[in-house]
This record gives sequence, C-alpha cells and structure tokens, in this order.
Amino acid sequence: MKSIRVVIVDDHPLFRAGLRQVIQSDQRFELMAEADTWTQATQLIRELRPDLAVLDVNLPDGTGLEIAQTLRSEGIATRFVVLTMLKDEAAFNKAMNIGIDGYVLKENAGTEIVSCLVSVAEGNAYVSPSLTGFLLRRRGKAEALASHKPGLADLTTAEKRILKRIAEKKTSREIAAELHVSPRTIETHRTNICTKLSLKGANSLLQFALENRESLSSLG
Repeated sequence: MKSIRVVIVDDHPLFRAGLRQVIQSDQRFELMAEADTWTQATQLIRELRPDLAVLDVNLPDGTGLEIAQTLRSEGIATRFVVLTMLKDEAAFNKAMNIGIDGYVLKENAGTEIVSCLVSVAEGNAYVSPSLTGFLLRRRGKAEALASHKPGLADLTTAEKRILKRIAEKKTSREIAAELHVSPRTIETHRTNICTKLSLKGANSLLQFALENRESLSSLG
C-alpha cells in the first residue's frame, strides 16, 4: 500500500515533536518535511506536493488558512488539515469556506489526528466531534437556503464554482483567470445563474452571494 505523504506546519517545537512521533509511528504515513513559518511551509508544499499538510492556524508570518487558500488557488492538489486551539465558530466557518478538508482541535490532536489524516487521505472530510454543533448549524443554514432558492439545485458544476467565487468578492476577470476561461464566458454563466435563482438587478447576484456566503460554500 502506498504511504500517505505528510508535511507538518507548526511553530511550537514541542507540539510539532508530538505530531512527528504520532505520524512516524504509523506505517501508513511518510513524514516528508516540517516547517514553522508561512513562507517556509508554502515553499515546501509547492516543491514536495505532499498528499496532506497539517497546518497550525496561527504562524509567525501568516496563518494556516492563508497557506491553504494560496496553494489551492495555484491548483495544488494537497489536502489540508487545520489544527486550532480555539472553539471559535467564525474561524470554523472561514475554514470551511476555504475548503479545508480536516479541522481538529489541538487539545484532541493526540487521539484524533491519525483518524483525521486517514479519513482525509481517503477523500473524506473530518471535523473534531466536539465541533459537531458548528457543522450542524452550518448544514441547517445551507438546507434553509436550498429550500428558499430551489433553483440552486439546477446550477451546473461550473455555475456553482462561479457563484462561490462571487461570494468571495472576485470579479469576472479574476474568476476567468482562475478557471482558465474568458471573462465573456463568466458573464454568460452569471446571467444563467441569475435566471435560475430569479435574481434581478445589476447587483442582485453579488448581494445574494455575499449574504449567503457561508451556505454557498457547501454547494457540491
């Protein structure tokens, strides 16, 4: 069986040493490298392209979420697991909006990290069980939006991708560059989205996307 290649990013030496010990003691994993800053981590992941990167939220020169967001925008396929000290719902939702694959409280990392890494490596999402309430509230809002706007179910995969990016305040030109299509194609998709969601007015799509950003991030 092919090893799951992992990079650890954390600026606390003792905590990083604990993670290292847990990961290296499991034959399913190959620890490729470690980093303790945003700059070092970003460069390592670009060069090594690990299967998984375990990221501390707070680093001296940035955040783990910014690492994930930056590398995702570059098309790097590494899956990201975030470790955090805080049970903060706003931070949790921000991570989910970015598309973080695993979200683990540091206080539970010793017992959860192996299950999390295996689950994420298999293509699944993982959230610490103690944060289930955050996840349920998030899903509830998404279901309420789907009920209010049934046209969301009719959006194509491309239209969903574009709607999520509109919710991130990206312009048509920025979205076009990211998705490698022309700005005219994005404008056509925007028109189709408005039609399906019964949105009228010059700024109605942007307003809808911003107001429902949290729920829209859960779109398939």
